[in-house]
Amino acid sequence: MSDNQHHNLTEDEKVLHGMGYAQELARRMSGFSNFAISFSIICILAGGITSFPLAMATGGGFEAGIGWLVGGFFALIVAAALGQIASAYPTAGGLYHWSSILGGRFWGWLTAWINLLGLIFVVASVNVGVWLLFRDLVLAGVFHVDVSSLTMMATEPLPEGMTLDQVNASNWHAYYMQIVAVVLITGTQALFNHMGIRITTILTDFSGYLIFVVAVILTLTFLAWGATFDVSRIFTFVNNTGEAGGSYVPEPRGALVAFLIGLLYPLYTITGFDASAHTSEETRDARSAVPRGMLHSVFWSLVFGFVMVTSFVMASPDLAQTAKDGGAAWFNLFNNLPAPVWLKGLLAILIVLSNFLCALAGLTSTSRMIYAFARDGGLPFSEKLATVHPGFRTPVAAIWTGAVLAVAATLYSPAFAALAAGCALFLYVSYAMPVAAGLFAEGKTWNEFGPFRLGVWSKPFAVIVILGVLILMYVGIQPPFDILINYAVGTLVILGIFWFAIERRRFQGPPIGEEAIRRRQAAIAAREAALNK
Repeated sequence: MSDNQHHNLTEDEKVLHGMGYAQELARRMSGFSNFAISFSIICILAGGITSFPLAMATGGGFEAGIGWLVGGFFALIVAAALGQIASAYPTAGGLYHWSSILGGRFWGWLTAWINLLGLIFVVASVNVGVWLLFRDLVLAGVFHVDVSSLTMMATEPLPEGMTLDQVNASNWHAYYMQIVAVVLITGTQALFNHMGIRITTILTDFSGYLIFVVAVILTLTFLAWGATFDVSRIFTFVNNTGEAGGSYVPEPRGALVAFLIGLLYPLYTITGFDASAHTSEETRDARSAVPRGMLHSVFWSLVFGFVMVTSFVMASPDLAQTAKDGGAAWFNLFNNLPAPVWLKGLLAILIVLSNFLCALAGLTSTSRMIYAFARDGGLPFSEKLATVHPGFRTPVAAIWTGAVLAVAATLYSPAFAALAAGCALFLYVSYAMPVAAGLFAEGKTWNEFGPFRLGVWSKPFAVIVILGVLILMYVGIQPPFDILINYAVGTLVILGIFWFAIERRRFQGPPIGEEAIRRRQAAIAAREAALNK
């Protein structure tokens, strides 16, 4: 690279080159756009609605309100701990790159796979949620379509007047229609991502404003047409596990375990904020904008989400019945509100749109993780997955691969609750891994920091993150989420075999050290020149 070319580089490009990577993706995102993509993935109108039954089926109004605050503050600490590392190493690989630098090649490789699984679960769970919301709010609520043939039914006890064969046949039809819907939804999101970060940014920026506006209107609607304003509901814990919660959590559990299981409600919702890190290479002034984007997206989701879920609790005519309604809890509250029909119809459509844009942003984050990991040879067909379209400047192979994997995740586990729990579990475990590595590396091998620093809070925050995620791991395998044991154990066994049999010798990881980075400079210049022709 000539001296003239070097002097024309932006500070962001110099930082990226200094870590051994070419500026292949288009750096067109502002600080607000970086915030908006994480805020869009968090989307309190997604998990805040679709996972509301879990809160009611565990600790009632207390779980929905106080539980939201507890989970939200924990997420804020996680975002701060990750933000400090992101400020030092602003790359698309995010967590994978950080774990490799701070904890070694294997730790980075393992982080990459766990984070990738979590991101796939984000897209899968939200898109199943998009379908459920569209079915129950728009088709049934707005257009009054009979959706019974599109709804899975319980086999115990059998619905009155139906045989087991009839129920099974109906459920297969509902399952097939869900697959078709998820394929169409995910394919559309992949197409938007394919066509460039500018289009994606416009949509996610719009989504950021949309979530704020719809959340406020939805909250006011519940308060105006349904609220009891009985504040004691938020401070009264009722253990609804077992039959009292409509068997949403089928086995009765002690109060503490019930409360901990209910924390999956805010933690499933307030997740995916690593999207700000995964789009680092497309963000201007990334070392400052990325940690700010993560922290602001979590903070405002915590604040607006708390007010919104409190309105749900206040609007329930009977908390015990709401808990017993199980998966239909929020839909029953909304559909029975005596608000104007036009307002409820408009809200229903905007909620579905917000969820669609949430998963679109999730697919953006997933594709950047695939691209970054493949760039260092960490995935099968890495050379293909690491390619960037010269016109759109997007990793198109990574985008479509992420879409296919997200759809595949819904085939094995069509149940929304299991997908949501898997999303929270895998993502938060991947968040804790670079934080844990940083805890032991700080002041020793980790001495390079960015403008965002936690100072004396760095190590205490890291300890809180690690302990919190260990608790989440325990919670994430409780019934009805014990299907995740199959995912977790199977994943670890396969990854263990894969690492020791092949990857330990083959996978080199990201360039670390001055000599490794220096050797990459010629390749960097060649890749950027090829894209800029």
